[in-house]
Amino acid sequence: MAACLAWLIAQAIKTAIDLVLYRSFNPERLVGSGGMPSSHSATVCALCAMALFQYGAGSFQFAFTFILAMVVMYDAAGVRRETGKQAVVLNRLLMDNPFSWKDEVLDQKLKELVGHTPLQVAAGAILGVAVAAAMEFMIYV
Repeated sequence: MAACLAWLIAQAIKTAIDLVLYRSFNPERLVGSGGMPSSHSATVCALCAMALFQYGAGSFQFAFTFILAMVVMYDAAGVRRETGKQAVVLNRLLMDNPFSWKDEVLDQKLKELVGHTPLQVAAGAILGVAVAAAMEFMIYV
């Protein structure tokens, strides 16, 4: 539940930030990747934190979710961020190219917002741990 709630909150924050910055509602932001904060990081860090709270630091559950979180966050700030940068370059090359073959190669622009900056990943991680901590606290109140 903590992981799902963290994802939902991160997506809502992303949508609100996009709404303020661009003064228009973009429904793709509700489920899309990329942006501040990282919903991927929020999800896996909430899962990892709940595993820590429920099973302890020496548990298989915590070890597994910790490794999963590290891989997901590394991917979000590394490989997927570079993919987004390449999409920007390819979109400019293909959309500005006067040759007609671009229609055969690319019928729509490549998605440019797929990865995260380290700050976006860190913000998602903090959000995920905070959501898990709040849920853990509510269990004992």
